[in-house]
Amino acid sequence: MNETPEAIHGTSDESMTAIDVVRTERLRLEPVTMDDVVLHAELDSDPEVMQYITGGKPTPQSELVEIIRGAIGNRWIARDAAEEFVGWFSLPARGPREAELGYRLRRTMWGNGYASEGARAVIEFGFDRLGLDRIWAQTMTVNDRSRRVMEACGMTFVRTFHLDWPETIAGTEHGDVEYEIRRPQR
Repeated sequence: MNETPEAIHGTSDESMTAIDVVRTERLRLEPVTMDDVVLHAELDSDPEVMQYITGGKPTPQSELVEIIRGAIGNRWIARDAAEEFVGWFSLPARGPREAELGYRLRRTMWGNGYASEGARAVIEFGFDRLGLDRIWAQTMTVNDRSRRVMEACGMTFVRTFHLDWPETIAGTEHGDVEYEIRRPQR
């Protein structure tokens, strides 16, 4: 489900203004635009990046255009101090006062703490600027790296569940996991 900017930020004039740039010690997260399709294509063409998403298959360019169009208003492009593309972070609404945390980083950026740093900043934005009460994330049970990021952000394990996927990816037999963080935990 893709949400409109109004579903994420309300209908106020504050939506997607300069204050929506999120900064951390080492990252600058800027709202995604249609110009960012090329960056997404580069990221989604790395089989290791896509291992737990598509089994390593790249996302077709035609799908990326629609994905980006639907992500405007709830996704940020992350760059480091050298202006190098790190990846993206997202926070689309998934219900009243709750949103799903998402992130995807270039493989060359793994292991530097960028995922946790950016995810914490997006979580803080969600609670402080968007007034969310609950932020959650999901990944495959076997995706230890992503689970460590969720835990490093203060998220706690909620459940393991099994979905029927159109194509089997190695590890799907172990299911998926959901983590969450709620406003009072901060």
